[in-house]
Amino acid sequence: MGRVIRPNLAIIFREKKEKMNTTTAEITTVPELRSSTPTPELFALEQEFYANLRLQGKSQNTLKNYKTDLDCFNYYLNSEYASVEVKNFDQTLVSNYGQYLEKKYTSDNSRRRRVQALRIFFDFLLNKGLVTSNPVRKLPTSPKFLDIPRPTPFIDVRTLWTYMVEESHSQDRIQALLSKRNQILFLLIFGAGLKVSDLSDLSINDITISSNGDEPRVLIRHPKRDAYTVALPKIFEKIYAEYIVILEEMKLKSQISFDNLLFYANPYRIISGGLSARGIEIIFEDYRNKLIIVLTPKSLRQACIFKWIQQQKSISLIKEWLGLAPSYDLKLYLEHAPNFLYNEEILEDIYTNYRRH
Repeated sequence: MGRVIRPNLAIIFREKKEKMNTTTAEITTVPELRSSTPTPELFALEQEFYANLRLQGKSQNTLKNYKTDLDCFNYYLNSEYASVEVKNFDQTLVSNYGQYLEKKYTSDNSRRRRVQALRIFFDFLLNKGLVTSNPVRKLPTSPKFLDIPRPTPFIDVRTLWTYMVEESHSQDRIQALLSKRNQILFLLIFGAGLKVSDLSDLSINDITISSNGDEPRVLIRHPKRDAYTVALPKIFEKIYAEYIVILEEMKLKSQISFDNLLFYANPYRIISGGLSARGIEIIFEDYRNKLIIVLTPKSLRQACIFKWIQQQKSISLIKEWLGLAPSYDLKLYLEHAPNFLYNEEILEDIYTNYRRH
């Protein structure tokens, strides 16, 4: 029988270790592993930018998206420039970034979102006087992909409103007030197509209740155009009148004063005037989970658009009420309008029948 030759384990382990060290050394030299950590100057400015977005009531998810988009820009800077001061951000740098995005992303929406985030950040730098112009505005954006609308179904709209009417008649005054506030939110979105960003800073003075029988209206202060008003359902008058009575009563009880239409409260008292965009989203999340329905502020707003189309409002008027540019295409809404039918009068019927019984 021949002699068994055993391998020298020490030699094998040494060779593996040398190979691992060599591999590690090779990996650390790969340029693709550069980080997205910005320079100290840019880092401080981005943190201030995020803080400003929070003050505007942007949700945590929105802030996360902005950070992801600006991290892409930071990575580009680290990859292409050894060091560059913010004051030297120019058209060439931004144009090259646009070419970088074209190569990096196949999705039009991904490129578009990153360009838009950078444009808003450069507006922030411009307002601080750190750059003399916003070169991102000259950067062409990819065409926006219009997703198929997914509105809250009419049966879910009816279920939600019925529940809101019932809970608003609670014997607990603060609970009744919270429910009335949520009814106001519902009517401003489903009735007038407002976004959560429109709702956050509304004041009582932005609501107009006519004395001559005209429909109630809400005033919208658009950041890029003159203020305008949007019509509200007639049922809004009754809900609003009840809401204001309880609101003033509970403001006095909580020893707090504010002009905001909406408010933040705990189960015992009003805490402050105003309601953040995220706070509004949470309210609708609670209803969605409790009633097991299709519901977000966005889906309820899309239902409003279909409702207006069925009411034969002109497309130009719908765009105006939504705060959209005249060039915005509502083609998908028009195409799918026959599939989504809404009846605004049912809100009054549900309210009246509950009060009657």
